[in-house]
Amino acid sequence: MTQPDIVAVKAHLIASPGEAFALADRDTADRSLFPDKKAARVSLRKDAAVIDELQELLYATRRKALLIILQGMDTAGKSGVIRNVFAYTSPLGLQVEAFKAPTELERGHDYLWRIHQAVPRRGWIGLFDRSHYEDVLVARVRGLAPAETVARRYGQINAFEQHLTENDVVVLKFMLHLGFEEQGARLRERLSEAHKRWKFAPTDLEDRAQWASFMQAYEDMVRRCSTDTAPWYVVPADSRSRRNAMIARIVRGALEGLDMAWPQPDHDVRPRDII
Repeated sequence: MTQPDIVAVKAHLIASPGEAFALADRDTADRSLFPDKKAARVSLRKDAAVIDELQELLYATRRKALLIILQGMDTAGKSGVIRNVFAYTSPLGLQVEAFKAPTELERGHDYLWRIHQAVPRRGWIGLFDRSHYEDVLVARVRGLAPAETVARRYGQINAFEQHLTENDVVVLKFMLHLGFEEQGARLRERLSEAHKRWKFAPTDLEDRAQWASFMQAYEDMVRRCSTDTAPWYVVPADSRSRRNAMIARIVRGALEGLDMAWPQPDHDVRPRDII
């Protein structure tokens, strides 16, 4: 079973900075990278194992941090990505932040305040289940902020992410691109299966009713905030196994690109010295 290399996956999914972008041109059921689902699962397992090894090396060197941002409509699979791509990764050095509606304390600060506090420190991998991009998505579609305020945020977000990358944080951004019909099937699945029903919220249906508005907001988000230092990768999310495999391949590539080596101890004790 042939599997695409990291370069091919990145090239296929990236929203190239400065170039025209239309979300409608990206197929939510695209299988071209992994035509065979079994091959996707094999690729995921291999990459997840390597990610585990590289995460330990990242933790040991403590020179860089990796921030992974996951954005997508409800049921797109943000938590599924975390469970599967990091299935073998030790919790030591891994942190997950799931951003909900801001608290009263958070609303008393600028919208990036709570985000910056959650950025992983050097040596750690941080995973954002939703992020600061909610403030140009939900805030825009639901009218939670004036249009002129939302418009200013794109540049502010780009400056924030540039600041992170200049201060040893590698930023990976994945938009989980889910189809309307597939979302409907997954919402019905949530309601029909007892172990998934707790995830369902009435707001899921409210957002679904504004699907076109959300897709326009996502398109503008990707187009305006895909930069050279922090580009967006638009991942077809109708197939869970293929989605996970594609993201795992890019995460592995980002960690390998850090060119890390095991640090040497500052002592000269050898195994033979231990009695």
